Amino acid sequence: MFKQVLTSAIVCAAFAAPLHAADNYPSRPITLVVPFTPGGSTDIIARVMSKQLGAALGQPIVVENKPGAGGIVGTQYAKSQPADGYTLIMGAIGTFGANATLYRRLPYDPVKDFAPISLVAGVPNVLAVNPAKLDVRTVDELIKAVRAKPNGYDYASGGNGSAAHLATEYFKLKANIQIQHVPYKGTAPALNDLVGGVTSLVLTGYPPLSPFFQAGRLRPIAVATAKRLPQLPDVPTISETKGLEGFEASQWYGLLTIAGTPKPIVDRLNKEIVAALKNPETLEQFRKEGLEPMYNTPEEFAQYIKDQIQLWRPVIQKANIIID
Repeated sequence: MFKQVLTSAIVCAAFAAPLHAADNYPSRPITLVVPFTPGGSTDIIARVMSKQLGAALGQPIVVENKPGAGGIVGTQYAKSQPADGYTLIMGAIGTFGANATLYRRLPYDPVKDFAPISLVAGVPNVLAVNPAKLDVRTVDELIKAVRAKPNGYDYASGGNGSAAHLATEYFKLKANIQIQHVPYKGTAPALNDLVGGVTSLVLTGYPPLSPFFQAGRLRPIAVATAKRLPQLPDVPTISETKGLEGFEASQWYGLLTIAGTPKPIVDRLNKEIVAALKNPETLEQFRKEGLEPMYNTPEEFAQYIKDQIQLWRPVIQKANIIID
């Protein structure tokens, strides 16, 4: 009888602990890991969300940039943290979609090691050139220039496996052209060198490109979305180019925490993220940055990640960009 009572007490305590943790959550600041350098789309979205989500939760959310190895360094760091809801990570198409195929020895499992919370944003990619290096105004002109000078041009990205890397390799495949890849340790240094004339072009997210467009330092020649962007109404889509119909390569971002985090905490975070994304202030900030709010349930986001891994696998394999 005593053993039965003791066993029942242990079982009740095991179930009560996560619930109690959720009731008190959060009782201290939360860390939001960004596995890339400041200034890129991942960082911009994280800082918008940290402000809105932190206000809703009543605790500050501290953005911590941990760049390196195409987002692997920061993602692996997040994986090593306690499963208590006090470490979040801003996931993206590279770290939680393509890396599963890109790297033969990926030190984390994007499906098993994390607890998806919700998608947060979609980011349109823009094909842009440094006109001093590559004076073209259309995709057709770009393709002709590259074919006339094989391997004479290069493109910048935020690193191997980054969204810009994937999108540009996909574009190269569809356009049947060769452009040398120059990876950087983040979007900001990649764009700085592009503006400085070190590289020729980029296909990356609109938010970090916007200031350079406004200053006339870079020229947008096409967007990689299904429709033209309100922010760039005169810039055509890549798919408007003959032979590239249907081309689309946008970015996505979402918040995750560590696998094993109590479900009540994950559900609380999902609820507050969705509310923050419906907040007029957030919507206005997203609009200014050219971001599209996206949200779903933890279960839907988990399936979305699995689908993205399958979507990008054949593109990566055909482009032969497997990384050791």
